Amino acid sequence: MKRVIAVIRPEVFENVKSSLEEKGYFSMTVHEVKGRGAQKGICLQYRGKQIKVDMIPKIEIEMIVGDEDVRPIIDIIRKTARTGKFGDGKIFVSPIELVAAIRNDDEIVSE
Repeated sequence: MKRVIAVIRPEVFENVKSSLEEKGYFSMTVHEVKGRGAQKGICLQYRGKQIKVDMIPKIEIEMIVGDEDVRPIIDIIRKTARTGKFGDGKIFVSPIELVAAIRNDDEIVSE
């Protein structure tokens, strides 16, 4: 099992969520986060003055999936979230050792 974390632009979230649902990927945890990448933020104009915004609002999607689902999920997110501009986001994948349910004693151990 793997944990897939995608950090994307807020304006593309609904399209990404819909695309994942169309392919049968429903389970996800979503966080509103702020961050910045190599560009170190952006400059905006406000009332004639330039303002540096160095922490940009993003959406973080977290999914725990089987190993075989990682590549299709990455492909869906890339296709749906890509604008071609700086700040499109990143996808991180890491291993999961154990998933334990709270409601009952069900456990899934990753091999």
